[in-house]
Amino acid sequence: MKNIAVIGSGTMGNGIAHTFAQHDYKVSLIDISQAALDKGIATISKNLDRMVAKGSISEELKANTLKNITTHTQLADGVKNCQLVVEAATENPSIKFKLFSDLDKICAPETILATNTSSISITLIGAQTKRADKVIGMHFMNPVPLMKLVEVIRGYNTSDEITTLVMDLSKKLGKTPVEVNDYPGFVANRILMPMINEAVYALYEGVAGVSEIDTVMKLGMAHPMGPLQLADFIGLDVCLAILRVLYEGLGNQKYAPCPLLVNMVTAGDLGVKSGTGFYSYKHGTKDLVLAPRFS
Repeated sequence: MKNIAVIGSGTMGNGIAHTFAQHDYKVSLIDISQAALDKGIATISKNLDRMVAKGSISEELKANTLKNITTHTQLADGVKNCQLVVEAATENPSIKFKLFSDLDKICAPETILATNTSSISITLIGAQTKRADKVIGMHFMNPVPLMKLVEVIRGYNTSDEITTLVMDLSKKLGKTPVEVNDYPGFVANRILMPMINEAVYALYEGVAGVSEIDTVMKLGMAHPMGPLQLADFIGLDVCLAILRVLYEGLGNQKYAPCPLLVNMVTAGDLGVKSGTGFYSYKHGTKDLVLAPRFS
């Protein structure tokens, strides 16, 4: 398995492509526009430069990593001759369902189809194909080149053989794979999102301010990042989408999204990606500055 296709050149997609290419896999990076692809490659190059500066990789490895990546705007061209396709498109069920239906028609019968979804049912995604036994979740963590965990999620029909192959492949990438069954939120987000939601509720109900809530969790629980800052980093729209999957899938009121989170997403305050969330990211430094609404 040496030829890998990655669909989506955003934060997760370019990180996945970077990781495979750095481990000497030939990667086809696919997106709907060349501008998006160029931005993804620029991000990979910048991240590689940072690794070179820290002495963690050589200039030669950086050059080889970039050489291993080709870009494509046509799905059929990008997935041709690939043994594995990893989908990292927008966290939207209809987009993913259409992609997997198309991939099933385009790809060779033996091609493994993986998704980086953070919450959408692998079984539902697999049902869009005629190869549900070869559909699996590979949920990488952000930032992909640095984070060790890969949640390997097997759908209801995913075969033992494919699960073993993907577990072994994850190890070859220097990752620690954990096998998980296909239930809403899997493990990572089933535990993480209620914590973030409860932090938003604590703010909403006036228990404490943004920095106070994050400080308690950082200093009291040894979290490297407070839950509200982490929500900004993930994207408040992504957090809301995952909570809705948990709420609809499990029918438990404890997963109901906080009204403050709903309002922030509706207003376009999505965190780092929009420049404003619980904190402001428009001042050009890495210092944490409260968003005007919460200061």
